[in-house]
Amino acid sequence: MTGPRYTDLVNSLPSTVPFVGPEELERSRGTPFRARLGANESLFGPSPAAVKAMQAEALEIWKYGDPTSHDLRAALADHMQARVENILVGEGIDGLLGNLVRLLVAPGDAVVTSDGAYPTFNYHVAGFGGVLHKVPYRDDREDPAALLTRAKEVDAKLVYLANPDNPMGSWHPGTDILAALDDLPDGCLLLLDEAYIEFAPTGVAAPLDADDPRVIRIRTFSKGYGMAGARIGYAVGAPDLIRAFDRIRNHFGMNRVAQAGALAALHDTAWLAHVQDQVATARARITAIAADNGLVALPSATNFVAVDCGADGAFATRVLDALLARGVFVRKPVVPPQDRCIRISCGRPQDLDVLAETLPQALAAARD
Repeated sequence: MTGPRYTDLVNSLPSTVPFVGPEELERSRGTPFRARLGANESLFGPSPAAVKAMQAEALEIWKYGDPTSHDLRAALADHMQARVENILVGEGIDGLLGNLVRLLVAPGDAVVTSDGAYPTFNYHVAGFGGVLHKVPYRDDREDPAALLTRAKEVDAKLVYLANPDNPMGSWHPGTDILAALDDLPDGCLLLLDEAYIEFAPTGVAAPLDADDPRVIRIRTFSKGYGMAGARIGYAVGAPDLIRAFDRIRNHFGMNRVAQAGALAALHDTAWLAHVQDQVATARARITAIAADNGLVALPSATNFVAVDCGADGAFATRVLDALLARGVFVRKPVVPPQDRCIRISCGRPQDLDVLAETLPQALAAARD
């Protein structure tokens, strides 16, 4: 027999991906979406200064990007009140997650996460043969105490916690996260995903020491900075852990255009403040649209809102499908009881006008 001989681990994995992209959905529909409100991108766009920097850097694209991302790491170190040795830049949070799991998780190693949390993390753990142990949400929030209790029970090497959380938009005070570290088992690392931290209230960002070896925090330019297509994220951790990534990472994985754009975006604090204001306005309008239709929007510290459809997951799926049929791309949680909700990204006024028009129709179709 000819052809590649896959590993036993690869042969054991399902032929699935964590997400079906909106472009694939548009191709299957044969028409573009009227409102793209499902991927938690920033519909308000990147900083004009970032666009200008990327346009200028495009003339230098014949060069490899700096494999150490030195200038961006130095700026991020200042931003995070850390040292350059504490900072790692990678291909979005997804790329950082894959490399972190590769560093720590061997076949059979225990990893703890919340049931229904970010599925790409689970995808990487499965891909390296880790064993996922899941705990349920509590009151539509991740449950740090339960996560750490399970970590002790299974001798976990890694615990995943998002603050604020996706897909529910919920959050914990940063001081609670800091205090929870005292219950982290020896030899276990807390992976703190702060992808949505730019939209959170004051006090949600945990007051962590960048040199603390018990935790690594990861952030992104995909959300608040509007650069999802640039694929650029960063991690903050103890220097020994950050250096360990050099053993496995793709050293030329960060293209120079993205690095230039991220550096400019980081410095454009006025644009970030503008986006934060737009997101707050959009969250309020989504909440109002939900209420106009007899639905309840959950409080959110992110650039999306989880809307309780008032029934079970099957009904929420029918609402989702009816919105998709009307050209509105949204997503939803997949694990009960959170699956009673649909998740709507914050959009521009014209995007939310489409939502206001189509949601009553989708609800009527779902009820019929």
